[in-house]
Amino acid sequence: MNVLSYRDCEAWRAEGLTLSTSSNEACKLYDAILTQYVKWRNDETLGGFEGCISAIQAADPNFVMGHVISAGLELVATTSSTRLDERLASAVKRTTELANVQDITPRERLHVKAIELFSHGNFPKACETWEDILLDHPTDMLALKFSHDAYFYMGAQTPMRDSVARVLPYWKPHMPLSSYLKGLYSFGLLETRFYDQAEKVAMEGLALTPDDAWSVHSVAHVYEMKAEVDKGLKFMEGREKDWQVSDVLASHNYWHWALYFIEKGQYEAALQIYDAQVFRRCKASGSMLDIVDACSLLCRLEMEGVCVKDRWRELFQVTQPHTDDHVTLFNDLHFLMVSLGAKESSTTQRLLEGLQELAKEPGDNQQHQIAGPLGIPVCQAMMEYNQGNYNQAVELLYPLRYSVVDIGGSDAQRDVFNQLLIHAAMNSENKHHQKLGRCLLVERDAVRPNSPLTHRLMQRARALHV
Repeated sequence: MNVLSYRDCEAWRAEGLTLSTSSNEACKLYDAILTQYVKWRNDETLGGFEGCISAIQAADPNFVMGHVISAGLELVATTSSTRLDERLASAVKRTTELANVQDITPRERLHVKAIELFSHGNFPKACETWEDILLDHPTDMLALKFSHDAYFYMGAQTPMRDSVARVLPYWKPHMPLSSYLKGLYSFGLLETRFYDQAEKVAMEGLALTPDDAWSVHSVAHVYEMKAEVDKGLKFMEGREKDWQVSDVLASHNYWHWALYFIEKGQYEAALQIYDAQVFRRCKASGSMLDIVDACSLLCRLEMEGVCVKDRWRELFQVTQPHTDDHVTLFNDLHFLMVSLGAKESSTTQRLLEGLQELAKEPGDNQQHQIAGPLGIPVCQAMMEYNQGNYNQAVELLYPLRYSVVDIGGSDAQRDVFNQLLIHAAMNSENKHHQKLGRCLLVERDAVRPNSPLTHRLMQRARALHV
């Protein structure tokens, strides 16, 4: 394992980001893990994330920031819950215990506090704590990335943008990882609908670092939101060699590619990407981002009238073990798509009841707090839709359409719920709902003109309600 080029104790101190350990090896490994996180890529020459995490614990078993980054990465991956996963819960506990008996810096202390808050589902307070760090240490990339992810899980679009904007002037081009700020900032701009600026900033990032998969991803979003489908297809294909190496984000970028095909009505091409890339990768990685993308693709294809055959059943094998996690509502709703698609009614019921139970006494868990007013009715709407009760689906979903943002994810990811509402309204026998469906399509056409998908739905609505 060669971590020679990474920052040692002295280098971190010189940047004003002192790490409380005397092990240069531990400092370099911390940098190596952070770098892989920012680049969305397992560096196999270092043994990837897992290899580095084992090595950092061997280099200095009591290195608090080593524990913070290891436990933190597992937490923000949302693949397991401290409620159910003893090992993860004790990793967080070990981190706080170490911090309590050591003389560490105030910045490191705040990092420990943020991880603990996040582990209890208190995303807003965790973000406040990371922002406290960034006030005094605007070049602390770990605080910036963790807060970026947590804002994303809350659908906090403006804070996600501003969090990066605030620190930009402090980052200088010679600083390690500085070019990756372009992608982070671009994503916040795009989620707050500054599409042209988002594209410009992401392209600046790609000019500096052509294999920055997060900047590629940002541009993919811009073309998706503007329905510039051919531009998007050309862009993804032209840069595939660059972004494909970022194995942690590759499947998600393929998902964006598949969305363009769905938009164009080229369903076979979308299914091909699903089979060859998205499902294959989600099965191999077990990564939550890969899993929810697979769920969403099948759901969108099915709404378009495509027969997805046994794919729901295969995907159910991947999602079913996560039924009781309830880490984020966004994940839950995607698991529900699969249990409904695979006609696994007992899992559907279990997921809903588990959420209802947690919503009764949510404590500090932000996701469980909004489960009652938001998560549960959206689950119920999906279940009604699945049963063909389109009237009820509209009644449940329509009042929530402007709050759905709170379940987290991106505008592009949440669009599946807009489409669900439109399909429910179009298929409802209720004349008022049918009119609503047409209004929603007019509204959709106004925000993203020239969308082939919208135009297809408009034609369908006209044919249905002659």
